Amino acid sequence: MQTLNDDYEVEFSIPVRLKGVPNSVVITSDPPSELRIRVKDKGTVLLNYMLAKSFFPITLNYGDYKSEGNHVRIYSSQFEKKILGQLNLSTKLLWVKPDTVDYIYTNGSYKLVPVRLKGKVTAGRQYYISDTIFRPDSVLVYAPSPILDTITAAYTQNFKLDNITDTVVKSVPLIARKGVKFIPGNAEIVFPVDFFTDKTVEVPISGVKFPSGKVLRTFPSKINITFQVGLSHFRSVHPEDFRINISYDELLNLKSDKFTVKLASAPKGIRHVRFSPSTVDFLIEQLYPASHGN
Repeated sequence: MQTLNDDYEVEFSIPVRLKGVPNSVVITSDPPSELRIRVKDKGTVLLNYMLAKSFFPITLNYGDYKSEGNHVRIYSSQFEKKILGQLNLSTKLLWVKPDTVDYIYTNGSYKLVPVRLKGKVTAGRQYYISDTIFRPDSVLVYAPSPILDTITAAYTQNFKLDNITDTVVKSVPLIARKGVKFIPGNAEIVFPVDFFTDKTVEVPISGVKFPSGKVLRTFPSKINITFQVGLSHFRSVHPEDFRINISYDELLNLKSDKFTVKLASAPKGIRHVRFSPSTVDFLIEQLYPASHGN
């Protein structure tokens, strides 16, 4: 009992509630859900507070502050009476945190913006990530007009996935920004994973920009192209998707009797391309017009 008669300092929390918000208004940055207060009094008084378990919420009425603009700031001195009204007269209120309660709202200003990935995802050996699918791919963003004008995309929170070897579905929150509300506030991202396999096609060599009467002969006339492609695209890649071109001007400037094979075009999604052979012999053949008898 002697101990309870001594003075102590204790912290408590008081809920904060915002009431009376019209349906046409969207709160884009909520006020804090609670206030922390530190009080000083005798142990017997503080024990009564603890046994009561909770304080009545500090209620903020939207209509009382709507003339202050989209960013409302309410200082602790404005709701201190509501706190003191719940305390014993002998209790000393030492401080209130935060000392300012604020919230931001918009009267319906919004737009649709795309979702963008902020993170790093890598596939395991012999695998690759074939796509990045966002669900949804766009979200509604609400904010006061000056802030809304600066927003072009909704970015996911940063994350990292290493060496994935199977399709991954991950739910990621969008990066929060004061005064901005995204609906929905998170996105589901799908990373389909495919397996690389080898494929070989035979592709002819074509001469381009040759003058009339001249043709290209190469030895061999066709090249085997071996490459890696995702298993799901294996059947959709054909020899006609590749082109190996040799231009006339290129051969004239070549200081060798061998030409190093290179691709003029190839389908997307292939990698580790190899040629067999990697060089070819060539000959520029002059075609003479046929002679005419008298």
